[in-house]
Amino acid sequence: MITKEMAITDIVINYPEVMPVFQDYHMGCIGCMAAQFENLGQGAEVHGIDVERLVADLNAAIDQDA
Repeated sequence: MITKEMAITDIVINYPEVMPVFQDYHMGCIGCMAAQFENLGQGAEVHGIDVERLVADLNAAIDQDA
């Protein structure tokens, strides 16, 4: 389960199936240097994204892939 406290790079490494969700939110997390030290909540805030909705969509992608 993904939480807003998780590091963005950890999410991408452990759950590669969520990349389309990041793309849908226009978050280019793979190429972003900040993703190495920001958690998901911080990244969402910088992009003006509702973090609770993002977390829900990321977790849905994981559930869908299972």
